[in-house]
Amino acid sequence: MLRFMPVGDSMTIGSAGEHTWRYRLWQHLRDTFEGPCALVGPREALYDKTRDAPVSHAYAEPAFPRAHLAGWGEGWQHLAPLIGEAVREAEADVLLVSLGLIDLGFYTDAEQTAENTVRFVTRAREARPGVRMVLLPVIPNVRAENDAAFAAEVVRFNELLAKTVADLDEPASPLLLASVPESYDLALDTYDGTHPNASGEHKLAAAFAEAMHQAWGWGGEYTAGD
Repeated sequence: MLRFMPVGDSMTIGSAGEHTWRYRLWQHLRDTFEGPCALVGPREALYDKTRDAPVSHAYAEPAFPRAHLAGWGEGWQHLAPLIGEAVREAEADVLLVSLGLIDLGFYTDAEQTAENTVRFVTRAREARPGVRMVLLPVIPNVRAENDAAFAAEVVRFNELLAKTVADLDEPASPLLLASVPESYDLALDTYDGTHPNASGEHKLAAAFAEAMHQAWGWGGEYTAGD
């Protein structure tokens, strides 16, 4: 059994009524991955905007393994302290990580965010030395469209993330840098300039799926379903 743990912020936890990219990726793995696999993690809820808390289980499609380690408003600095225990308890084999927007927007600059990324990787490996990780750069968002200084921090962090992946990658615990979807369009793939709609969910799932397929030969090419 190969255990995948989705790790992220509001784009990964999702909110009430959504499918989430986690569901889209699960559909893909279910249909293309050779062998048993599961999504794991210490949390299962969606974010409930009306209650301002992660207390909803109203998935658009609840019949999938909904476990994750994601939180609305959480970033590298929030999840680095938690990742060791989460990996150890869930016996996670692969971390699928989409973080950075919250850090850069509210807490840390690009260099500090990259330092927290290193802490995250280190603690995950301490808990499970053979863990694999697929890291997604910060994707296009409305703030970067309208705030030049913030956009520069995003570009700088994504450069540092690529360097971190190259520096820390090792055969016993591989790191992959997923590619930002080239066709990602804020008007078409988000409902508010940041959070993915159904189309955006598929594109985020595809970014992880294609990285694993190209690097490790896992699964097949991603095809968007319903």
